Amino acid sequence: MRMVVYGTQVCGDLAHGAALEWLVPDGTGGYAMGTVSGLRTRRYHGLLVVAEPGQPARRHLALAALDPVLTLPSGAEVELAVHEWAGGAISPAGHTLLERFELVDGLPRWRWRIGPVVIERELAMVHGRAHLGVVHRLVSAPGPVTLALKALVTWRDAHGELSAAGPEPLVEAHDGGAVVERAFRLSGPGFQQVSQWYRGAHARLEADRGLSAHEDLWCAGRFTARLEPGDTLEVEAWAGDGDAHRGAGRIVERARLRNRALTHDAADPADAALVLAADAFVVAGAAGAPDVVAGYPWFGTWSRDTMTAYEGLFLSTGWYDEGRELLRAYAATLDDGMLANTADTGRTEHNTVDATLWFLHAIERHVSGTGDDDLAAELLPALEEVVAAHVRGTRYGIRVDGDGLVTQGAPGVALTWMDARVGEIPITPRAGKPVEVNALWINGLAAIAALAERTGRPAGPVPALLATARASFERRFPIPSPLHSATGRPDVTPLFDVVDGPGGDDPALRPNQLLAWSLPRGPMRGREVPEAVSALITPLGPRSLAAGERGYIGVHAGDPARRDAAYHQGTVWPWMLGPYVDAHTAGASSRHGELLRGIEAHLWEWGVGSVSETADGDAPHRATGCPFQAWSVAEVLRVRRNVG
Repeated sequence: MRMVVYGTQVCGDLAHGAALEWLVPDGTGGYAMGTVSGLRTRRYHGLLVVAEPGQPARRHLALAALDPVLTLPSGAEVELAVHEWAGGAISPAGHTLLERFELVDGLPRWRWRIGPVVIERELAMVHGRAHLGVVHRLVSAPGPVTLALKALVTWRDAHGELSAAGPEPLVEAHDGGAVVERAFRLSGPGFQQVSQWYRGAHARLEADRGLSAHEDLWCAGRFTARLEPGDTLEVEAWAGDGDAHRGAGRIVERARLRNRALTHDAADPADAALVLAADAFVVAGAAGAPDVVAGYPWFGTWSRDTMTAYEGLFLSTGWYDEGRELLRAYAATLDDGMLANTADTGRTEHNTVDATLWFLHAIERHVSGTGDDDLAAELLPALEEVVAAHVRGTRYGIRVDGDGLVTQGAPGVALTWMDARVGEIPITPRAGKPVEVNALWINGLAAIAALAERTGRPAGPVPALLATARASFERRFPIPSPLHSATGRPDVTPLFDVVDGPGGDDPALRPNQLLAWSLPRGPMRGREVPEAVSALITPLGPRSLAAGERGYIGVHAGDPARRDAAYHQGTVWPWMLGPYVDAHTAGASSRHGELLRGIEAHLWEWGVGSVSETADGDAPHRATGCPFQAWSVAEVLRVRRNVG
């Protein structure tokens, strides 16, 4: 199944081809990743990026590149790779010889043409292993050619760089290849050690992000084969498993068959792409249970992202067994009524007000969709303790106030999903009672009541809490407006973003209020959505702050401080398209088809076959952040399948 093809005008122009990225995951948090043109534009790009077992966030770059050098029947040498160097030079410039790039069954394929000589490259990962297979095939030539592949290697944290100022990497010859830093293997035909630094490789996107953009790579050696048309040169690279040679051609073919099986019931190419994109984020977690990588190439596992994405990743795809085990594993992290958020920082953190509430939603959606009453009965005691802990009060001032609504906040923290900081200063602290938190709280209480009813368990104090919270929400959150002159009734108005904050009630127009209409048991479900909310919408989803609001920043770019300052101050978040579509589908008007067209086009614009983390608030809404983001993919897939 061919999904997308880019021709010479895209591949041969680095402004276009190097801005399009592909991803091949390995199911453990590791991956192969690069650009359509072949240029490494990020420190994270490489053919083998290895995640530590059970630790998807801890990754090392191993094999940075395999640079092809073709010796033609005439004896002329042609380099097919492309690199950018610290001085600005592009050398070699093999991208200009690319005839096309294809994504076929979710796997990348490059095709170079040098007159009558045509050569293709395909690659894949072994699912569940840090194991790469790369196949080069001579498609046509007037005579035999010689192909050499120069292996540029390193062994460093995926977030950093190494330089030639340090020691040379340890490369030890091993049966048909080499072992690098005693960490990973290379295997292929005709291997000869080279042992040479390639100094000053430049990653242009890291420079754009205000980060260190130069590193040195070590040419460990080259693989060489003489090829006739139809012949292949196969190379493997892997970490662990000793001498686990599998055959690169078999790796590619098995990956292709697996992807075809995953997409056998896809409705269209966009649906197929979204299913494969969803599969990229589901990985083996620390306890052996499935987990979810929040985004590639730099995020690990975050409970907020996982639970927000749960319905799209596991229920829309039919991956029920994997989802069940994930929910059980996450339930084990509950402490004082809070779900652990992440261990990416090196320690387990319970530092969100909303992840646990999304967890309640995920469990109810799972049980409702699968009929798994056993899971409901197993987890209900833990869910009831969540409610009790919120009533008692837990970390960071999170507690149920006298009006039944959840309040939260502590100095120096941002506990909602709008959690960006510059230094130690939160940009959007939102202390008080955030609208989406209380929509989730009401939805969660109703979910627990429904689970108790279907399992025959007493509901306890939950119904009374729910009634109080609903009444308080309807009284507190709608922004007061004058009577409509024609009808004598209040206008349909937006909701406050936060009530009872340090500065009072915050009327800033943000998309958080959409959850009040979109959640299946939310406080505004089924009611008309205020027209004012449409000011947030862009082709890629809602802005995080309306363009006319104080503090709006329309471009999400620059160094980390500038990007974090803009993160939730106007930047577009595609995941919020899901709540937007749901809110309108449940109300008087349904415009989901129109709303999804922009994001469907976006599948082929940046992270090929996937959905980005963020985009600029200002047109033309340039994609930013992670090019492959779990909750963005999950919410688009969910609403496409739910309403389509």
